[in-house]
Amino acid sequence: MLKTHVPSDAYTFPSLLKACSFLNLFSLGLSLHQRILVNGLSLDAYIASSLINFYAKFGFPDTARKVFDFMPTRNVVPWTTIIGCYSRLGHVPEAFSMFDEMRRQGIQPSSVTVLSLLFGVSELAHVQSLHGCAIFYGFMSDINLSNSMLNVYGKCGKVEDSRKLFDYMDQRDRVSWNSLISTCAQIGELCEVLLLLKAMSSDKDVVLWTAMISGLVQNGSADKALAVFRQMLKFGMKPSTATMVSVITACAQLGGFNLGTSIHGYILRQELPLDIATQNSLVTMYAKCAHLNQSSIVFNKMDKRDLVSWNAIVTGYAQNGYVCKALFLFNEMRTDHQTPNSITTVSLLQGCASTGQLHLGKWIHSFVIRNGLRPCILVDTSLVDMYCKCGNLDTAQRCFNQMTSHDLVSWSAIIAGYGYHGKGETALRLYSEFLESGMKPNHVIFLSVLSSCSHNGLVEQGLNIYESMTKDFGIAPNLEHHACLVDLLSRAGRVEEAYNLYKKKFSDPVLDVLGIILDACRANGNNELGDTIANDVLMLRPMNAGNYVQLAHSYASINKWEEVGETWTHMRSLGLKKIPGWSFIDIHGTITTFFTDHNSHPQFQEIVCTLKVLRKEMIKKEEVVINLEISQ
Repeated sequence: MLKTHVPSDAYTFPSLLKACSFLNLFSLGLSLHQRILVNGLSLDAYIASSLINFYAKFGFPDTARKVFDFMPTRNVVPWTTIIGCYSRLGHVPEAFSMFDEMRRQGIQPSSVTVLSLLFGVSELAHVQSLHGCAIFYGFMSDINLSNSMLNVYGKCGKVEDSRKLFDYMDQRDRVSWNSLISTCAQIGELCEVLLLLKAMSSDKDVVLWTAMISGLVQNGSADKALAVFRQMLKFGMKPSTATMVSVITACAQLGGFNLGTSIHGYILRQELPLDIATQNSLVTMYAKCAHLNQSSIVFNKMDKRDLVSWNAIVTGYAQNGYVCKALFLFNEMRTDHQTPNSITTVSLLQGCASTGQLHLGKWIHSFVIRNGLRPCILVDTSLVDMYCKCGNLDTAQRCFNQMTSHDLVSWSAIIAGYGYHGKGETALRLYSEFLESGMKPNHVIFLSVLSSCSHNGLVEQGLNIYESMTKDFGIAPNLEHHACLVDLLSRAGRVEEAYNLYKKKFSDPVLDVLGIILDACRANGNNELGDTIANDVLMLRPMNAGNYVQLAHSYASINKWEEVGETWTHMRSLGLKKIPGWSFIDIHGTITTFFTDHNSHPQFQEIVCTLKVLRKEMIKKEEVVINLEISQ
């Protein structure tokens, strides 16, 4: 077209920009934007809307907003486009703000405007307000909009609202039925699902079976989802690729490697098409089952890979502790012209947090800043969590302070970070600030605060907070909160109280909690209670080596050497071996592991010599301090 000197018009560039978005050609899209400016077409509403969509697709809402702001006149199309841009990128408050501004300027939204805004909505109040707008403007006859509302009500777990909307719909298609069935399945209402299936006038097809399976998977009922899949096969229904994606996801939830491989084998035997979504699910499933070789094989055999594919393999390695390999794949991803998003960086930051690799976490932080991935509450919270778990509390606090908004997860991360590193008073101060912000605590916040009190010996404060859960906030403590309180009392030497609380709150035996009390008995000389608990532990788990080691240490602490010998003999007779305790440190990207009572490290002698030198220096400094105090 350029070679023949045919002039471009307002219909040429939107198609080209759409093609650039589809083919992931960001640089070419920038060149087209330059040509649009040169040709004086940047003020055209149709072209400007296409540019907004283009920048939104590549995650540049600020640039999209600049294009929008430079438009001299705007009709409903560019308004709808910029609102959809913010909504798709998860910036829901900005999307609603633009929607309100649009109406203030006298521009009436269309059903597409409301539909684009619904895309990023996940809160009940938002969908209800949009539902009201749709009724006010007379959009409820739009079946696509109604179906989208059904879906969002389902995501919010509001089956009754979904059912009411469904009943009021003048028209219903298969998507409407599937949305309602999926909503019921998500909360485990199988009876309601069966009633809906019977109510359908048309034959039940694979789409409905898939909706049931998908809904159960989203509800965390993976076992029920697989049972429905078996029923589907018994009825002679051939599953679709969407069905297999949900079934593979169910296997991943259960961590069922053997089950997952059998499903993979079924797909190959039945010669079902292996599309990108199915392959992505297989990559994720094998990674979640900690079989990274199989995950990598599936990934390497993929003819095409999208952002989800790369995120799946990077997340798999990061969450299994192979952060360096995850970073290598991260760089390969960028070489493949895939733009990492918040999910990619969050998974890498979580991997750094779990392995304590601070320097890699800092590199990812710099990547986040350079690529404009902040502000994003997921990324910001992951940064706070990573710095906390790596012990860099000052930077964690700075990241927390720089966040534009805080949610329960970010507050929980910073409180837990201070509590874990021995700064209980600071953790309690932050909890007070959290309450002053007007947010209501949940189970996770209370768990972080109680854990902070436990690690720092703040007994009375912990007891008061535990009581306030029910008294002030109407939250019933669960077993984890009870376990925290048992730990709090045990560390404070109040062993009898801890044991009485255990008997009162735990209807079934919990070995980990009993182990806490047993250690407290050993530390505080509660021999009689310690013997009782030790026998209970061995009866509950007689083939666990750790229990015998713990029992032997308890006997040794009270000089019962004959019982110590009997315990070790009995343990050996059962063929049990205790895995030695170990820890690791990260030095310039290299993980070095140390085992208790082992001298197998190649630099063992150098380490011992260095420790001796440090010990001598510490003794000298201590003597200097003592002499100064005496002289004063």
